[in-house]
Amino acid sequence: MAKLLYLRDIGPTEVGGFGISNASDLLLVEDIQLVEQVCSVVSVEFNDDSVADFFDKQVDAGRQPEQFARIWIHTHPGASPSPSGTDEETFDHCFGGVDWAIMHIIAEEGNTYTRARFNVGPGTERRLRCRTVFDTEFPASDHEAWFIEYCDNVTVYDPFSSRHTFAETFEDADWWERNASAADRWSDRLLEAGH
Repeated sequence: MAKLLYLRDIGPTEVGGFGISNASDLLLVEDIQLVEQVCSVVSVEFNDDSVADFFDKQVDAGRQPEQFARIWIHTHPGASPSPSGTDEETFDHCFGGVDWAIMHIIAEEGNTYTRARFNVGPGTERRLRCRTVFDTEFPASDHEAWFIEYCDNVTVYDPFSSRHTFAETFEDADWWERNASAADRWSDRLLEAGH
């Protein structure tokens, strides 16, 4: 949860990744992993080659697809966690062929939306409640590693200019003027991460 909140707040756009589940409890998400993606304030588009590489690495690490390819997690920069039309299309397109999948969205102020879809038999969908489990082992927060993962994977799409990598965004003076509140948040995160 700490990593997800960090990723939600580090930039002005949506950010998406795959939940990594506990082998004996597939609904217990122990980590979120980013893949290369182009993000805007209303969408996340994963790079297909990066997703394939991520899947290969997870299989090489001994995980089953149910542990790393069934839970799609992403953020919304505003207060509403409700899925957009684009979210619904992505969930249908990317997760419609698996036996089950979950879409989890976290917005500002901790507002969440979680829905499970079962694609076997007659198929059904159900809203789920999400909670943070504190009685299991979890690693310490690592803002520096999370920051590097974000920088390595997220390209910010600004429809008023061109696509920018995270690093290029910091060099774009116009972006800073248009996004003053986000810039303040990013500056704080950079200081926290020691950059």
